[in-house]
Amino acid sequence: IGYLDPEYHSTQRLSERSDVYSFGVVLLEVVTGQPVIARSRTRAENIHITDRVELLLSTGDIRGTVDPKLGERFDAGSAWKIAELAMACASPISKNRPTMSQVVAELKESVSRARAGGDSGASSVTEPAMTDFDSGMFPQAR
Repeated sequence: IGYLDPEYHSTQRLSERSDVYSFGVVLLEVVTGQPVIARSRTRAENIHITDRVELLLSTGDIRGTVDPKLGERFDAGSAWKIAELAMACASPISKNRPTMSQVVAELKESVSRARAGGDSGASSVTEPAMTDFDSGMFPQAR
C-alpha cells in the first residue's frame, strides 16, 4: 500500500506518473535502507518513508539519511541529488513528478558524478556498487 500513488484513491486511475511515484518510493528504500511503512516510536501510528525522509533532509544532514550500511562509501553530493529526485518522484501531486525520462537522465548524471569523484570534500562511492545504466541491461527511457 505504501507504493500506491496517493491520487489513485480519489481517481481510481493509474498513469505513467503513478509508476514514477512507486519508483520514487523504491528509490527512497534503496537510499535509506528503511522500510516503506514504519511504526512511530512516539505515537501509535505508521509513518510513510516520504514523511521520514522529508524530516531527515530538512536537517541538512545527508549522512543521517543514507543507509548506515554504506558507512562513508558514497558521494554526499550524489546522495543529495538522488534523495531529492526520489522525493520529487514521490510527490503526492502527480503533475509535480518528473517524467521517467527525466528520472533516468538525473540518475545517469548522479552515477557519472560519483564515478568522477563528486565533491572534493565528500566520500566517494566504491566502484563495485555502481551500476552501468548504458549496459543495455535496463529498459531505455521513452
